Amino acid sequence: MSVPALDTPLTKLVGVRHPIVQTGMGWVAGPRLVSATANAGALGILASATMSPEQLRSAVREVKSRTEAPFGVNLRADAGDAEERVRIIVAEGVRVASFALAPSKDLIARLKDAGVVVIPSIGARRHAEKVAAWGADAVVVQGSEGGGHTGEVATTVLLPQVVDAVDIPVVAAGGFFDGRGLVAALAYGAAGVAMGTRFLLTSDSTVPDAVKARYLAAQVKDVTVTRAVDGLPHRMLRTDLVASLENAGRARVLARAVRHAAGFRKLSGMTWREMVRDGLAMKHGKDLTWSQILLAANTPMLLKSSMVDGRTDLGVMASGQVAGVIEDLPSCEELVGRIMREAERVMNRLRC
Repeated sequence: MSVPALDTPLTKLVGVRHPIVQTGMGWVAGPRLVSATANAGALGILASATMSPEQLRSAVREVKSRTEAPFGVNLRADAGDAEERVRIIVAEGVRVASFALAPSKDLIARLKDAGVVVIPSIGARRHAEKVAAWGADAVVVQGSEGGGHTGEVATTVLLPQVVDAVDIPVVAAGGFFDGRGLVAALAYGAAGVAMGTRFLLTSDSTVPDAVKARYLAAQVKDVTVTRAVDGLPHRMLRTDLVASLENAGRARVLARAVRHAAGFRKLSGMTWREMVRDGLAMKHGKDLTWSQILLAANTPMLLKSSMVDGRTDLGVMASGQVAGVIEDLPSCEELVGRIMREAERVMNRLRC
């Protein structure tokens, strides 16, 4: 069955067929998922925060071996080795650089001079205005419904604020999973939608089957926001582990974070000096306490336990609220085609 085309400022900017973005989820958005997304005509984003620079280079080359379509890499702007990672994506000819935190004006300029499209993710109107003034090519706007670290403002309130404030393409994230949502986002003035949980729950995702089953079994009320993992609001599935973290004493939580920091250092190949340097950058960029910086070590390792090792008893499962309404595991090709066909039906019905 043919898949209808839908040109928007996003598709024209990054060179994809459909205005859909697969977000850069740590431990999830690897070469297989990204290339499957790209081959389906959407924009796949490779998550690099949990990779060493050499692992990133290898992952980029693997994606390129699997697809000729455009794709992107998600970077941490506050990482101590951000410059090295930028050099890698420029040298490897990556089309898009996305950021969870606003990159500096100089970093945006350097990427744009190299022909890389820069798309930061933001959670407030003022942040969108700032990166737009600095030269960002587009922004992803995530409302509170989105998975992982999230704010308090719903997508339906935040999205029109940002669309009215900036003159660059705006991609809507948080609460999207089907063609109806895509049309709704376009009606608000967005140039497309970004989805994480919906792509995590595909047959192309490398997340273990037992973990996917937990997501599929979840109801909307089973998705919660907690500060227990790293001191910041974090949307995830409610599990016994999350409950135990919320009830644990502060000393026990900090001790766990130290162990996780040591584990991530060994896994990533980083030195303690590099981890302290990243902590300083994070502290400045997010205005965090040292306690929160230490707690941040929990996030990558607790996510890895679930998303890589399949241990839902030992790990957390970041999730958008849409997990409660997702019921199947299509391939990326099937998912994107289904969304686009449904969007076409909805738009035709609205024209009547």
